[in-house]
Amino acid sequence: MPVEMIGWIAPRVASELVAAEGPAYDSDVIAHTAQVHEAADFDRVLIGYFSDAPDGFMVGAHAASVTQRLGFLLAHRPGFMAPTVAARKIATFDQLSKGRVAVHMISGGSESDQAKDGDYADHSARYRRTREYTQLLKRSWIDPHPFSTAGEFYKVDKAYAEIRCYQEPRIPIYGGGGSDAAIEWLAPDIDTFMLWGEPLAETANFMARVREAADDNPINFSVSTRPILGRTDGEAWDKAHDLLERIQARMGGHTPSKPKNMGSQRLLALAADQDVHDDCLWTKLAEVTGARGNSTALVGSPETVAKAMLNYYKLGATSLLIRGYDPLPDAIEYGQELIPRVRELVAEHDRQGSN
Repeated sequence: MPVEMIGWIAPRVASELVAAEGPAYDSDVIAHTAQVHEAADFDRVLIGYFSDAPDGFMVGAHAASVTQRLGFLLAHRPGFMAPTVAARKIATFDQLSKGRVAVHMISGGSESDQAKDGDYADHSARYRRTREYTQLLKRSWIDPHPFSTAGEFYKVDKAYAEIRCYQEPRIPIYGGGGSDAAIEWLAPDIDTFMLWGEPLAETANFMARVREAADDNPINFSVSTRPILGRTDGEAWDKAHDLLERIQARMGGHTPSKPKNMGSQRLLALAADQDVHDDCLWTKLAEVTGARGNSTALVGSPETVAKAMLNYYKLGATSLLIRGYDPLPDAIEYGQELIPRVRELVAEHDRQGSN
């Protein structure tokens, strides 16, 4: 099947390498970033969620207004909005964009960050709540008649939404997490489970656990990495080490605090084991930045990195999220050098598999 390529959009340009500048919401940056990703042949861009960031619905609506084809993966945290209200808002966005929306359920990996918005649910409760929330989203989108239900977190009486998704039967739902609770409570109900870039053996094992928990839900997977490209493998590694030095200089010798979420802890454990896994998966940048999110890099020529991404596809990752440390120039380079190669390799692999 065709591989889905996902990028990243934010209301201002920033990364571990690039200091944020300008207003917190810059409509010109949003428009330019969306258009760069559409021109680079990305299928979607992830709109992140942060407790101090502008509203993702508004970011996405503006980006949709200046693009024709680009899709949007809207990160959304359950617990701060009633699920029936969220269902109507997301469906409205889907109608506005004519079917270009998917939603990424963020259960929350940091209790201190959740507390900034007044949520004090513990780790397991957040994932149980996400499952209940997801089920209510789906019912709001597809139930033909008013429905009533009562669960651990939500109770509704005669809920019904006139606004329905542009996509049929409904909007795709993504989610993720590195813990046992994430697997147990998300796998049976979401469409795509999102993973950070780990070695192939660990990725295959994690996918197997998710598939077992999903039971009869035909779940898909997405893998997120930070490609670092050069004309040759050697040039790419020179670039990677230069990026490491520049990021360390920006951090001024500061050592990040140990993250509490399991996904970040898994990445740090891999980095402690060795710097490079498989052919070109580099963990050093995850280590120095505290593995706060997608932070493992695939380093090499476009051919080397494309082959590494194909290996994730072979395991079952039908979506691949890539984001650069220099966001806009890297997105342009991915469109010119990497995405076409990945699509060609996937198409060839699928043709061989069908023969």
